[in-house]
Amino acid sequence: MRSAIVLGGKTGLLGQALCAAMDRRGWTVHAPGREDLDLFDRPAIEEYLDRTKASVLFNTVAYTKVDQAEDEPAEASRLNRQLPLVLGKAVQGKDVALVHYSTDFVFNGRKTTPYTPEDQPDPRSVYGQTKLQGERELLALGLPSLLIIRTSWLFGPCKTNFVTRILELAATRPELSVVHDQIGSPSYTPDLAANSLALVEKGATGIFHLANAGQASWCELAAEAVRGADLPCRIKPIPSSEYPQKACRPAYSVLDLARFTAVTGIAPRPWVQALREFLFSREDCTS
Repeated sequence: MRSAIVLGGKTGLLGQALCAAMDRRGWTVHAPGREDLDLFDRPAIEEYLDRTKASVLFNTVAYTKVDQAEDEPAEASRLNRQLPLVLGKAVQGKDVALVHYSTDFVFNGRKTTPYTPEDQPDPRSVYGQTKLQGERELLALGLPSLLIIRTSWLFGPCKTNFVTRILELAATRPELSVVHDQIGSPSYTPDLAANSLALVEKGATGIFHLANAGQASWCELAAEAVRGADLPCRIKPIPSSEYPQKACRPAYSVLDLARFTAVTGIAPRPWVQALREFLFSREDCTS
């Protein structure tokens, strides 16, 4: 029976999905909270790895408040750059794979075709810059079993996210204005978790892009969610200029999934199909 540690597994949107996916596959899963393990205490992490006999360490912990990061660059760096480095050093010399999650925000958004793992990063925000720094700290360690998964636009059960927030607002308002000129790859966390495990089980290493198939604007994602939930709210498309935000967001950050499919033989399902499952079924959350 395989054993894994999921940092962020107790409360995180992706972490909880990972724990549920591994539980279904018969893995032994450890999801320490802040009260259980100081993530910046390298000796404590090493002891926890030894004690649990984990073969994989998943890091889903990150500073993800994109606009707030512009005012809190030190804290964003602490979680997005320093923490991955601590974890990477903790697994050095151990037979433990490290799976670290990164983001589409490492790109500047100026492409018009999907971003591949080989494309040159050029982040335009503190969040994106610190996430890229975390990637580079890990890559510089030369870990033999390092897997970096860049993903984007997460939605799923167990925690508030863009889709659940839109549905809450749409239930009480006749109209919502949503940005239409930012295009990306929506990612359903149960699919992202299952596909992450597929990479791990194939022994994949290096950088992969992973999301659901297809692309959408925030407006299209919101409209599809409202339509699927059969709510009468109208979704009004607006340009980013009418919804100013402190952090610069990529105008286009669709992720190319070809490397994932080549390694696993799996073609991720379209985000629309995943969204319908999310709307019409209930996933159990881990405790």
